[in-house]
Amino acid sequence: MMNQPPLISVVVIGHNEGQRLIRCLTSVRECSYPNIELLYIDSHSSDDSVAQAANLSDSVYLASQKGAAAARNVGLAHAQGDWIMFLDGDTILAPLFLSQALADLQADTQLACAWGHRVEKDPQQSIYVRVLDLDWRYPPGETAFCGGDALFRREALLQVEGFNARLLAGEEPEICFWLRKKGWKIMHLDLAMTQHDLAITQFKQYWQRTCRAGYAYAAVSAMTQDFWIQEVRHNYRQSSILLSLMLIFMLGAIWQPLLSAAALLTLTLLMLRSSWRARWRSPHWHNLLLYGVHSWFAQIPITMGIWRCKRDRAAKRRASFGNYKEVKK
Repeated sequence: MMNQPPLISVVVIGHNEGQRLIRCLTSVRECSYPNIELLYIDSHSSDDSVAQAANLSDSVYLASQKGAAAARNVGLAHAQGDWIMFLDGDTILAPLFLSQALADLQADTQLACAWGHRVEKDPQQSIYVRVLDLDWRYPPGETAFCGGDALFRREALLQVEGFNARLLAGEEPEICFWLRKKGWKIMHLDLAMTQHDLAITQFKQYWQRTCRAGYAYAAVSAMTQDFWIQEVRHNYRQSSILLSLMLIFMLGAIWQPLLSAAALLTLTLLMLRSSWRARWRSPHWHNLLLYGVHSWFAQIPITMGIWRCKRDRAAKRRASFGNYKEVKK
């Protein structure tokens, strides 16, 4: 009789994901790995997520507080496997990822975490999804952090006492920072891992999600006193350049048209440079042009998110974010 492969606990977290959650749980059930425990952790959903998950999962739990970190900690506390795959409820798991990623983790005892390629399920649903899809692209190899979908070694997670529930964003980079401090490695594998559904079709959603990213930069850099500090400084510098060029453009339009044209030309060249530097992310020039615009324009909401974090920390307030997928028209 053949030995059964190690148990992998798949922890899916979600909040009002609807049909996306059903697709996610179904993809786990249909994946090729033969020994899975499937747990769903719900973060205060108001739809029928809990009822739907009860039909597809082995166990369903409710998170006591909001945030992905708190929900993942609930999953960690109840998972039985020595290997834990965390998934967001708006993703679809690639059929072969668990088997392939587990083999890499077993082969290298220094690996705490293995993750693969996340891509958007439907990048053509809006220009926002098309451009943000490129943000998921990372070259394979050892990395500083992973995203929300990743296969972890339970032993490593317990050494750093799980995710930081005080963070409502940026909890994966933060835990990876502490794991690396303990001598563990994070590996991005050249494997298909998940399809994701951003479902961003409105500018308000794009703005809120990008502000949240800035908040995460500031929160993680403050808590680690190290990681992402350079990113915060970079965002300040980029947003200062952008706002200065916009001001010069507006003043030039009133008093000196040539000055206005020079500012517009400078900004255009900066965006084209960003597009060129990102050419490894996509073979499609139109997507790269959009990405160049995004990489500069996004500095404004990112910086606003950084300021909001600093304000909340000064006032000793806990961060509070709405779900960008539930932004009203």
